Amino acid sequence: MKSRIPYVVALIGSLLGLVFGFYSTLDYAEHLDRRLHDVHCSFIPGAAPTAEAEACRAAMYSPYSAVMKEAYWGGIPISLFALGAFAFFVGFAAYLLVSGPNAPRRSRVFYGLVGLTPLLVSIGMFTISLLKLGSICKTCAGIYIGSTLLAIGAVWGMFVKAKPVAPSSTDESDERRRVAPTLPMTPAPSGGPMRVIAPIAWLVALAVLTLLPSVVYATGVPDHRPYLKQCGALKKPATKKDRLLSVVTPKSKRPATLFEDPLCPTCKAFHERLVRDGVFDKLKSDLALFPLDNECNWMLDTALHPGACTLSKAVICGKDDARLVLEWAYEHQESLTAAGKAGQPQLRAAIKARWGQKMLTCVDDKQTKETLNRHLHFASANSIPVSTPQLFLSGTRICDEDTDMGLRYTLEQLAPELYR
Repeated sequence: MKSRIPYVVALIGSLLGLVFGFYSTLDYAEHLDRRLHDVHCSFIPGAAPTAEAEACRAAMYSPYSAVMKEAYWGGIPISLFALGAFAFFVGFAAYLLVSGPNAPRRSRVFYGLVGLTPLLVSIGMFTISLLKLGSICKTCAGIYIGSTLLAIGAVWGMFVKAKPVAPSSTDESDERRRVAPTLPMTPAPSGGPMRVIAPIAWLVALAVLTLLPSVVYATGVPDHRPYLKQCGALKKPATKKDRLLSVVTPKSKRPATLFEDPLCPTCKAFHERLVRDGVFDKLKSDLALFPLDNECNWMLDTALHPGACTLSKAVICGKDDARLVLEWAYEHQESLTAAGKAGQPQLRAAIKARWGQKMLTCVDDKQTKETLNRHLHFASANSIPVSTPQLFLSGTRICDEDTDMGLRYTLEQLAPELYR
């Protein structure tokens, strides 16, 4: 049993990785219908999907969740590679568990070495989650835990000394040994070419199983190109009287109109992704503030983001530095949201602490209020849905479902120069 215990651990770890990888892939595949779905986000394998899964949804929408996003809508999820790899590790752990001490040492050494690879990948993804996303997806954490158990069991099994079990003897064979002359012992064959061929064959099998699910997935991804331009266009192009904020850089190439709310978490994630991918600097943007706050937005009965009107005025007051003010609001969105819910004094104090009294004076100016009102009238004239963010690329509205998982693919199709 001593030689089998490590592979019990490895088998449990591999099964955990396989299950969590399956649910992660399932969530990704369900979104190929361009609709919003609940996602699995629990440490309990098989737990029901939920809408309360911001960390898992953020991981799924991030640029690190898939590869080849420019070629396929949503890309090919990396969980597919985990799915194939863990299937191999489950099978090999079962083989070593059943074989016990009779398993060739080369098989235990091979498993010990390749069993570390999921852990190395998990360490990389864990680091990205902490440093880039700021949160850990529970489904991803399940894969990390499985990878750790797999690595422990695989390496442990490599160092356990196992003695082959001798076949049982019959009375007749015992009698023969007593009367037979003692002969010199001949060393057992070393295995010859199998010492090299077997590990190579196992490695090829691992590679094939790792890649196979992604190949099958890629052949089944629907063609999303016919849907990319079906979400409408600007009815009324912006004019000077609309007073939209112009955000232009030396790299700007493609005209765009953006509707954003400084206290909208989705706007923050979308804006940060455009900046991180180098796309924002290549847009010649007209920025329209669209606060989901009934203090200034007559299209709402209740405030979804209390304080967003005041912060929108602050962005307008930034003028040439409007982008800096907006990105400051996104960076400190959590504390500013709390201040907005607490009341105007706290929110105004936060603005003053960062931008000074001159900013507050501008926020209170009637001209600033009139500018924000024109932004809202511009949104109304274009029948903008009461949700943010909204992106119009050269007047064509980017569908909501194409601003998350399918963003890279959509922009590559409609404006490939943004990634050049």
